[in-house]
Amino acid sequence: MNTEIELKLLREIEELKKKVNILEGNENQIPTYQYSKMRDIDLKKLFEIEQNLDNSIFDEWFRGNIENNQVEIDNSIEVFFKDLIEDNKSLIERYSEEDLKINFIAPILNKVKFKSYEKKMRDFYESRMTYKTSQFVLNGTVDFVVSEGLVESKKPYFFIQEFKRSEEYGNPRPQLLAELISAVELNNWKLIKGAYIIGGNWHFAILEKLEIGQYQYFISQNFDSTKIGDLKLIYKNLLFVKNEIISLVEA
Repeated sequence: MNTEIELKLLREIEELKKKVNILEGNENQIPTYQYSKMRDIDLKKLFEIEQNLDNSIFDEWFRGNIENNQVEIDNSIEVFFKDLIEDNKSLIERYSEEDLKINFIAPILNKVKFKSYEKKMRDFYESRMTYKTSQFVLNGTVDFVVSEGLVESKKPYFFIQEFKRSEEYGNPRPQLLAELISAVELNNWKLIKGAYIIGGNWHFAILEKLEIGQYQYFISQNFDSTKIGDLKLIYKNLLFVKNEIISLVEA
C-alpha cells in the first residue's frame, strides 16, 4: 500500500513539474551553450572529441609554405613588426582584452588583409553564429572569423578565439573547438583551421570530423608573437590560410 501511495505521489509531482514548465515556457526546451563559456566538460558532454598528438598534420601548413616559397615577407613588413613588438611587448601581459586586440592583434591581422571585394570575403569581429540540433544549441559571439560575405558573415572559414592575456580569464581552446565544430557542421565539411591567443602566445588548431558527433583536433606548438622570428611565422601561417580560403571561394 505504501508503494502505491509513493508511486501516486511521484506521478503527481511529475504532472506538477510539467504544468510549471508549460507556465514558464520551458516545455521541451533544449539546452543552450555559449561559445564564450564553453569548457572541456561541456564539449565531452555534447561530442566524442579527442586531441590527436601527431602534429605532422601541420607540416603542409607551417613548413610547406616556406619550402615552396609561397609566402614572402618584404623588408617593410619586417620593420613594421619589429616596431609593433617594441611598442607593445612591455604591456602585453597588462593589457585588457580589448587593449590587446586593438594595439597588437588587429595590426597583425590588418597586414594579412583578409578582406577582398573581388572574392566577396572579409574578416568579421564579434560576429554572431548559431548551430542548432535537436539535442542542443551552440550560439554566441565569436571574436574573429574570416568568412564569405561582405555585409554579413555567410560561410565561416577560419576562426581566431580569445584575445586574452592569461588562462585565468578562461580557456580559449574549448571555445575555439566549439566554433570549429559549428562551422564544420554548418558548411558540411570534414576539416577546418583556427587559432587561439593567450597574451602574446598563439596556438594554431585543426579540427577534423570523423563520424557523426565524433571529432579529433590537433594543437600546434606555441608561437610567441613578441619574438620577431615567431611573429614572421605567424604572419606566414595566416597568409597561407588566406590563400587557401581564396582557393575555396573560387572553387
